[in-house]
Amino acid sequence: MLNYIIRRLLLMIPTLVGITALVFSVVALSPGGVGANLVTAEYGMRPEERAAMRKYYNERYGLDKPLYVQYFKWLNKVSPIGIKPSGSFGPKWPDLGESFVRGRPVTGLIRESLPVTLLLNVVSIPITYGIAILTGIYAGRHRGKAFDVVSSTFFLGLWSFPIILAGVLAIGFLANAQYVKLFPAAGLHDVLADSMPFLPGRDANGVFQRGWLLDAMWHLALPVICLSYGSFAFLSKLSRGAILENIQADYVRTARAKGVDERHVLFRHVLSNSLIPLITVAAHILPALITGALVVEQIFSIPGMGKLTIDAINTRDRELFLSTTLVAGILGLIGYLVADILYAVADPRVSYE
Repeated sequence: MLNYIIRRLLLMIPTLVGITALVFSVVALSPGGVGANLVTAEYGMRPEERAAMRKYYNERYGLDKPLYVQYFKWLNKVSPIGIKPSGSFGPKWPDLGESFVRGRPVTGLIRESLPVTLLLNVVSIPITYGIAILTGIYAGRHRGKAFDVVSSTFFLGLWSFPIILAGVLAIGFLANAQYVKLFPAAGLHDVLADSMPFLPGRDANGVFQRGWLLDAMWHLALPVICLSYGSFAFLSKLSRGAILENIQADYVRTARAKGVDERHVLFRHVLSNSLIPLITVAAHILPALITGALVVEQIFSIPGMGKLTIDAINTRDRELFLSTTLVAGILGLIGYLVADILYAVADPRVSYE
């Protein structure tokens, strides 16, 4: 297993090179390219200031060089092994560059935004799989009955409903003062969250304070729902099919004939063998959740990687966009690797040696 993991980690390198090379070419060959953004920033500058700024960007990013030279210069900066500023070759600290528009190091921007996106996914994934497995098991055990028919129809409708429309409707009705006003419309915290206690309780005057933790959960409710509903609708149908396939297998009939408890048969034998297709889809669900965060974070004004990427695209901020693409690619490839490892955990017959 260790040799397999090392091989997969090494194969990530050419994959990431291909992803970033493609994205770099699209950004560089787009109308106006990166230079259009820099020209906009030159308005109001004196000629010597404009010349100094162009000289700085040309020296730092090689914008006056051919595209392949610009790309390999960027690749050398973000690589942990390459040519150091001193001219020697060896291990070095990756440099993601500086945002053209914000004038801040890209590393700092990602350090602020990545935990927010990971928080959304850490909350969404257990909800997604918990609902999917429980409803899939129940529907599989009661095939053709009312719950199976109603849940299948309902989940099919959920899976077909676009995230962007769900987010807009949620804000328009559930976060609108003219209708329900149950949830906040944007952000991760209330403006007074820093002054709140961590846990909910009553203050000295007996007034209930929801606290920092409950306030965060309140703000995350709508984004997590929008990020999760499509995934658990699809996974529920998948788990139902896997349960139906395994519940009629010979080993299940043998276990029942031996007098094994039905709950033990269901959760120890049937469920463990039904996890393989769920793990297979998990390798695609993880990158999909990160991609879905682009829409959710933009709708709910959440300062995560999704919103950061959209802002980088709108402003043609090359360094920021390439870095967010690199981070998303790394997370996606790690998701595929984790899924392969879980294969061996769920099924001892799977071996990568």
